[in-house]
Amino acid sequence: MQQHHFLAYLYRLRYIERWSLMRNSTRENVAEHSYHTALLAHLLCTIARDVFGRDVDPDKAASRALFHDATEVITGDIPTPVKHHNPALLSNFRDLERLAAERLLGTVPPELLNAYEPLLMRQSQDDEMNRYVKAADILDGYLKCVSEMSAGNREFATARRQFEERLAALGMPEIDWFLNRLAPSFEKTIDELSEREREDDPGDDADAD
Repeated sequence: MQQHHFLAYLYRLRYIERWSLMRNSTRENVAEHSYHTALLAHLLCTIARDVFGRDVDPDKAASRALFHDATEVITGDIPTPVKHHNPALLSNFRDLERLAAERLLGTVPPELLNAYEPLLMRQSQDDEMNRYVKAADILDGYLKCVSEMSAGNREFATARRQFEERLAALGMPEIDWFLNRLAPSFEKTIDELSEREREDDPGDDADAD
């Protein structure tokens, strides 16, 4: 019986570290980033659907986001400033990314190709869905910067400003809704989060009586 290494490759994403050019207070790997991006893509599409009445599928966005960096198990994580240093370098990286996707696709059992080929090769004409995945990817980078700076790490100050500019350039009301209601909590300690929960829970006072 032929063996297929697809899942074993994907599990190795946990060994690919991100932010290699930065001094980190908390390390992050590509597996963690992929989960966070999928979570954020699902959340953004849910906001879009339930708050702004858009016809989008949160589950589809989460699936696409979960695999958006799968090829990095072969290429490694190439920092954004390096990839975008000049157009020629970016074009070469896109070619490398495509070849890595083809190699990874070759590890998928043939019976499952129809499901995973669109996710690995990014074969989609759904530009709106891609937009939400891209927004989630950028948003996760921004939240990483917020968390690092909240821990006193000034290394991420410039990166935070750049991510803020990229988020603003997207012009998405879902992003604004998220930043106003959900993002501020990332600047709080666990004790501060717990204090707020107690303030919002009237049952505590009732129990005291």
